[in-house]
Amino acid sequence: MSGRLAQWFCAAATLTLLLSGATGAADEADAAHYASFQPSGSAGVLHYYVSRTTDEDSVGPPPTHALIAMHGHPRDANKTFDAAVTAARGANRLNDTLIVAPLFQVPASEARKCKTEGVPAARHGDLVWTCESWLEGGVASNDERFSSFDALDAIVAEVVKRWPSLKTITVAGFSAGAQMVQHYIAFAADDAGVTLRYVVADPGTWLYFDRERPQPLQAGRIADWSVCSASDATQCSFGFSAGPSDCADFNQWKYGTDEMPAYLKRSAAQARLHYILADIQYLEGELDSGEAKGTYYGILDKSCAAEAQGPYRLQRGVAYAAYDRAMLSPSKARVVTLVPGCAHDVSCVFPSEAARAALFGSP
Repeated sequence: MSGRLAQWFCAAATLTLLLSGATGAADEADAAHYASFQPSGSAGVLHYYVSRTTDEDSVGPPPTHALIAMHGHPRDANKTFDAAVTAARGANRLNDTLIVAPLFQVPASEARKCKTEGVPAARHGDLVWTCESWLEGGVASNDERFSSFDALDAIVAEVVKRWPSLKTITVAGFSAGAQMVQHYIAFAADDAGVTLRYVVADPGTWLYFDRERPQPLQAGRIADWSVCSASDATQCSFGFSAGPSDCADFNQWKYGTDEMPAYLKRSAAQARLHYILADIQYLEGELDSGEAKGTYYGILDKSCAAEAQGPYRLQRGVAYAAYDRAMLSPSKARVVTLVPGCAHDVSCVFPSEAARAALFGSP
């Protein structure tokens, strides 16, 4: 197929994406472009789904906002892209919002060891990570100078370069992608050239910036986590005290800032300040609690370091927001937005009406 003909098909696909009604979930990623670039100074290539290209801006007005949506542990960037496009359509924001869904690859020989192999498979020359390293900022397996946080910086820079009309970029993550984004906030580059916003949705664990950990309170006294039930989790009260003495690694990176890797290029104090100053929104599926089907409790981190943050994702998220308000940024009063009817499913959480303000802000 000639380059001109390929551009015509891409433009037609994007026009369909922008103007059509609801389509099948798989059609969103198929219609989008699977773009590639090699970040400056890196040894390999990164890929991302994108809702349109610079050649196609004549289809609609140039985008002023971008939503970069990070996939979860399955590395199903196509599903995350679909959810983000559906969310933008529901919020009537496809005309001004560029949707981007990066993919962090694991080599085929290693991907079989992950819980899922990822979609699509890695290609020769791609930057690759292990099943776990990408979500905690680890360096690429084939480039020890280039971390996954460097990669996300590079994606932001690439999007700004290709779409200079952008004014705001929201970096949103779900599940393991939310773990990555929540950690990345503290280490993101300062010179993006646009306003950056962040959305953290349903991570399994959180990065704490000191050795304090939450304890539920009832009538002013420390209580069991059972008092913080899913039905009224946002009403839970918390106190904060030193982490568990019988869990030696409760404050180790990635749960805390002890023994942070040198490649992160910021001290714990610098990372904490960067996090405090950022524009951050928290989302939690109101049903992402307990061990029922749909919570994916089987893959939830149950190490003692994780359990020190709470028993389930919902409780861990509500507790972290309370920690944020009490210990990090009281003036920002960050809260968790609960998404009704959703457990642990990006296709439910992102497209929900409750998530729109977090994902898209004001028009």
